[in-house]
Amino acid sequence: MNNHKLNIAAMRATIIDGTNKAKSGHPGMAIGSAPLVYTLYTKHLVSDPTNPEWINRDRFVLSAGHASMLLYTTLHFAGFNVTLDDLKNFRQLHSNTPGHPEFGMTDGVDATTGPLGQGLAQAVGLAMGESHLNAKFPNLINHYTYCLVGDGCLQEGISQEAISFAGHQKLNKLIVFYDSNAVTLDGPLSDSFNEDVTKRFIATNWLVIKVEDGNNIEEIDKAITTAKTSTEKPVLIIVNTVIGQGSKNEGTSKVHGNPLGEEDGAATKLSYGYTNEPWVIPTNVYDTFNMTFRKRGTEAFTMWNIKLENFAKENSDLCDAFKLQISNDTAKYLKNISIPEFADGLSEATRKSSGAALATFSKHVPSLLGGSADVASSVMTFVKGEQVFNPKTRSGRNVNFGIREFGMAAIGNGLLLHGGLRPYVGTFLVFSDYMKNAIRLSALSHLPAIYVFSHDSVALGEDGPTHQPIEHVAMLRAMPNVNVWRPADAYETYYAWLEALKSTKTPNVLVLSRQNLPLLDHKHKLDSFTRGAYVIAKEDKQLDFTLIATGSEVSLALEAKELLKQAGVDVRVVSMPSFDVFASQEEAYQTTILGNDINKRMSVEMLTSFGWGRFAAHHMSVDTFGYSAKGEDITAYLHFTPEGLKTRVLAVLGKK
Repeated sequence: MNNHKLNIAAMRATIIDGTNKAKSGHPGMAIGSAPLVYTLYTKHLVSDPTNPEWINRDRFVLSAGHASMLLYTTLHFAGFNVTLDDLKNFRQLHSNTPGHPEFGMTDGVDATTGPLGQGLAQAVGLAMGESHLNAKFPNLINHYTYCLVGDGCLQEGISQEAISFAGHQKLNKLIVFYDSNAVTLDGPLSDSFNEDVTKRFIATNWLVIKVEDGNNIEEIDKAITTAKTSTEKPVLIIVNTVIGQGSKNEGTSKVHGNPLGEEDGAATKLSYGYTNEPWVIPTNVYDTFNMTFRKRGTEAFTMWNIKLENFAKENSDLCDAFKLQISNDTAKYLKNISIPEFADGLSEATRKSSGAALATFSKHVPSLLGGSADVASSVMTFVKGEQVFNPKTRSGRNVNFGIREFGMAAIGNGLLLHGGLRPYVGTFLVFSDYMKNAIRLSALSHLPAIYVFSHDSVALGEDGPTHQPIEHVAMLRAMPNVNVWRPADAYETYYAWLEALKSTKTPNVLVLSRQNLPLLDHKHKLDSFTRGAYVIAKEDKQLDFTLIATGSEVSLALEAKELLKQAGVDVRVVSMPSFDVFASQEEAYQTTILGNDINKRMSVEMLTSFGWGRFAAHHMSVDTFGYSAKGEDITAYLHFTPEGLKTRVLAVLGKK
């Protein structure tokens, strides 16, 4: 057996051992794609396992995350901090080799994947990040992004959003491998898919290369070498493989998601000419990776540091700027920014306040870039004075994502995964539905993504119930590790942006109004704001009732307070810009803000009441779909008026 065949056999045998020991996993694609990943790591991929967070390393995204045992095995052989014991603990509680790859959990994993198609979109974001930073720092950022997809990835709708965007942007340093094994979980691929993948990618401005034999490493090597010469197109390399090659059920769906078992596993290994006992790895396998992948990566890292030292001598200021940007410490940029003083009587939509805040912060935070799903003029995400990111102006910081909400959110995750960038993405709140799974991956991956959602309630008006959010904020609040901010005026909007930009591990969602909101009397209460809720109007003498409002409803609650005062009810008004942040505060603080009696509290929010029961026993909410009419007509019909709120409170208190 030649050296390469032995090494690949060892990879396949370890995949079999890992899934058999776990009695769980997906060996089929992992076995089929082993020669491809082996060739990539030993002949092309540039990364240093002793410096796994090196900003200029090549990235590899396993979009078909169910083949995770292939990635973990490769990382182990390649010298990352993934031990043989880690492989033996595959899919076990608290192991660092979970069922699908998770960024930040396993050394060498460049993206959280598993929800099919999202890895591909994140890879597009990684390639976009490289192209943007390369335009700013061409001598320091210059690498490739590789991605492995399967049939499932290409069937998911997000894949078309991603490949269309990548082709349009001419992201030529993105190389995607398509493991074409003609099988899905439910059976032959032909049962559900018969499109011409080559024509599909050519139509979206990609270069397509075919590898007929997925076991032929010379052919794979040649394809990658050719792909790296592309100057204007991303590249798809279609590799024909056999799922579960060598097993008794090779080429069928039976090896997609089930371990082979001891008997078939042993027979499969013998079909490769591999006779080692389980978990016994020939030293030659490690030697090969050390002399190829590790040697190449160490040398590249050393040379890059020499470049960095020379760059510091030639242009120390720019080098310092580079180091600060790739540190991802956005908070350092914010130290000298002061919140503007707004004129009394100001009345403007928080989406407009957000646009102004974004323009201010963009001047101070060079890593900030982003855009919207073709609604920049509505969500106010376009920064005047900045160029648009495109193939001619890679340094542009305004991004036209097109009508690709899901793809946009996942690409934003990829930009964050790259490092050195703080992306924001925006659309109407109701379309957060399209983005939910990508937002979830932001949270799961601990990425400080910024989501800017406008048109936040039925008050948006005539576009009607298809565009009027009801349950969406509750959905976002229900997600772990997400902070949702619904600011009540210009000050709170600036504060929300500050909190989003300071975040290091948590995505932040800004929920903004289309209609104008008055400036409230709460200047310079940033410290109180950052705790999620604060008293914006105290009771005069003795607390009779607490109104807890968010966003546009805070001013409504303040008006109702005056009406209730005339009716002999002493009310406290609480602004709760972040339900999530306030929920994390100690109980004593929560009681101090809200009052002791939950039965004398009412939430006031022009959205569903779902979730509010933890803070209030009574609710003024919208728990049905909206209407197509002028915003003021809808709010009047729903009694979302000061008089309507007064009536509700008096009814709760048993007063007329």
